[in-house]
Amino acid sequence: MAETDALFDLDPEPADAGGFAALVDRPLPGLMAPDWAAALAGVEDELRSVLRFLAAEAGAGHPVLPAPSNILRAFRQPLADVRVLIMGQDPYPTPGHAVGLSFAVDRRTRPIPRSLANIYRELEADLGLPPRVHGDLAAWAGQGVLLLNRVLSVRAGTAGSHRGKGWEAVTTAAVTAVAGRTAADGTPTPLVAVLWGKDAEGIRPLLGGTPVVASAHPSPLSASRGFFGSRPFSAVNRLLQEQGAPGVTWELPPAP
Repeated sequence: MAETDALFDLDPEPADAGGFAALVDRPLPGLMAPDWAAALAGVEDELRSVLRFLAAEAGAGHPVLPAPSNILRAFRQPLADVRVLIMGQDPYPTPGHAVGLSFAVDRRTRPIPRSLANIYRELEADLGLPPRVHGDLAAWAGQGVLLLNRVLSVRAGTAGSHRGKGWEAVTTAAVTAVAGRTAADGTPTPLVAVLWGKDAEGIRPLLGGTPVVASAHPSPLSASRGFFGSRPFSAVNRLLQEQGAPGVTWELPPAP
């Protein structure tokens, strides 16, 4: 699946027309899938506030990542389809890398970030799947894997720079919505949460009884302290199957 493919398309406007300012007053259903718009209506004010902050950042000449068209990309995938949550921290601060999905990068990025290379290394050790040279994870997203960062934007070149600006309230509501879904008979909807590292572990109280696969972060600084050897991909599929849901096809296309 190409990097620009999505299960729900934004309003048909030129890519990034008007920048972040153009997003501030756009109705929520024009920014994300309709069921996400309903689920996040309670934090609409917080979302509008952080979008205004991004518009001010860009207006002051500070490059903001990812691009406006991708800032809410994780929410284009319908909430109803989510069966795996992989929680990240904040977007890659390197220009051209961030695409609005946690751990993913633009399909043309070479080399891929080291954290993602370590994810591929563990994927090969776990399931025997060959590493890819690209970092396009849209094929996972298309199967109901929600690749969500805790903070959805960053100033280029400055990791963590948009923490505490309002995204946390939005992603708290998102995680709560995912974990709180129920089927028509009142039983929980199949879901597995993947928590890599301390920041991701911070959302555990929001997950209720959701099965969790947790380990150290795949960053080069911590991967050898519990990420390598954790076999998260087979664990996720086993936990999905125990809930009566099909596993994820984790193999990515050789070329996106």
